Amino acid sequence: MRKEFVVVGLGRFGGSIVKELIRLGADVLAIDTSPERVDEYAKIATQAVVADTTDEEVIKSLGIRNFEHVIIAIGENIQASILTTLILKDLGVQQITVKAQNDYHARVLRKIGADHVVHPERDMGIRIANNMMSNNVLDYLELSDEHSIMEIKANEQIAGFSLIDLDIRAKYGINIVGIKRGDSIIISPAADDKILLGDILLVIGADVDINRFLKKTMS
Repeated sequence: MRKEFVVVGLGRFGGSIVKELIRLGADVLAIDTSPERVDEYAKIATQAVVADTTDEEVIKSLGIRNFEHVIIAIGENIQASILTTLILKDLGVQQITVKAQNDYHARVLRKIGADHVVHPERDMGIRIANNMMSNNVLDYLELSDEHSIMEIKANEQIAGFSLIDLDIRAKYGINIVGIKRGDSIIISPAADDKILLGDILLVIGADVDINRFLKKTMS
């Protein structure tokens, strides 16, 4: 059974979500207040409509409450983002993901019941900054305001040592939850598993602890 999504707001962020969901085989109802944007996505999305989602009757007429997941990617109009989220929660939509413009917006969204809040511009900025600070950091994902998971490429300083040799958890308070090695992934590696040069370590922990580890072993 194909998964069904609604994407509200067809700017750069919302539009990219529509394209990727369609590529992955999902059904997508794309919504925007701009007829030009809706025309652009009419041939991409399963269905594209011009609608104001701050109007409860409009949302009901579109049957949005029957979809399993709604992504609210409204751009600068914070009020529209909040009102749309409120209406969808009241109608009982199962999963609502909302793009936040800033931390205050994010706090409001969480308080009114948004299931997931994303900061695409901020998160991309953090990811780029981390990549620039260390050539060994390949990717970054924020789990909370203080915790992250990073993909870190093993260098000469740690290659050849086992996890128990490095004692990373005791020294830095972080955990290696996986090791990517070529096309394979070692999930929950054992203490005696040795790290090879070029391995990609999946490291999870507090940001301050991960940064301490990077400074000590990756600089």
